Amino acid sequence: EAGFKIKAMKLTQLTVADAKKFYEVHAERPFYGELVDFMSSGPIVAAVLEKDNAVEDFRTLIGATNPADAAEGTIRKMFARSVGENAVHGSDSDENALIEASFHFSGREIF
Repeated sequence: EAGFKIKAMKLTQLTVADAKKFYEVHAERPFYGELVDFMSSGPIVAAVLEKDNAVEDFRTLIGATNPADAAEGTIRKMFARSVGENAVHGSDSDENALIEASFHFSGREIF
C-alpha cells in the first residue's frame, strides 16, 4: 500500500557477531547490548525496498526509534517494546541503505 517494490527479501538469522557488526555505529549507546541480543535472538526478515524517497518514506512508515515517541499506526508504535527491541530497522540514508543491503545480500540476490 505504501508503494514500495521488493528488490530482495529473505529469512535469515544474525549471529551475535553479525549483530555487533551491523549495529557497531551504536556500540557506545546504552541500548547496544539489548539491541544485539534481540537482533540475534531469532530469525529476521531482511529486505531491500525501492521507491522514490524510499529511506524517508520507510522511516515515516516505521515510526520513531523509541516506540514511546512513535506516531500512532506506525510499526514501532504497534509492535516495538523498547529502543533496543524496536521491531524493525530502517536505513537512515541512501548511502547506509546500500551498505546495509550488501551486508545481507549479494549483488545476485537483488533484483
